[in-house]
Amino acid sequence: MIRINLLPHREAKRQAQKRQMGVLAAGVAILGVVSVLLGYTVIAGFIEFQKGNNDYLKAELAKLDKEIAEIKVLKEKTQALLARKKVVEDLQADRSSSVHLLDQLVRQLPEGVYLKSIKQNGKIVTLQGYAQSNARVSTLMRNLEESPWLEAPNLVEVKAVTVNNLRANEFTLTVVQSPPQQAVPTSQATPKGKKP
Repeated sequence: MIRINLLPHREAKRQAQKRQMGVLAAGVAILGVVSVLLGYTVIAGFIEFQKGNNDYLKAELAKLDKEIAEIKVLKEKTQALLARKKVVEDLQADRSSSVHLLDQLVRQLPEGVYLKSIKQNGKIVTLQGYAQSNARVSTLMRNLEESPWLEAPNLVEVKAVTVNNLRANEFTLTVVQSPPQQAVPTSQATPKGKKP
């Protein structure tokens, strides 16, 4: 016997396909929402992690800035102390320089030469005076050159003048004041076991 299906099978197939499509669409939508939420959570975690790193770096940079400021203050204090120390050392070194200057001038002044003024500007000393002749001025310059405390005499000017009805040569010269080089002891100059 032949069976004939009089039910609307095409309509039932369509309904089943619609249900499958609805379920599939709902599954895809749920999967999409879950993946979006999962992606958002992962990205939010990365952002929070990076914010934590940034906050840590900012805190460390603030500490370093504070330490740099302290180091800068310490450097300024060190420079000020070194400047004070140099001033004190210079004062200690120059304390006896004027005594040595006057002593050397007295020792190196040849007969027939008279000084009328001595001016010092730093290490440069300007001498003005009278000499009986130009040869006496030359002798004074040679003597100053040989002095251990004076060097580089430079004649600025010599002119003939009359002083107390006597002919004389008025001169101006400059000389540089320099302390003699201190001899280094031989024990410090050469290391042990080596020939000098």
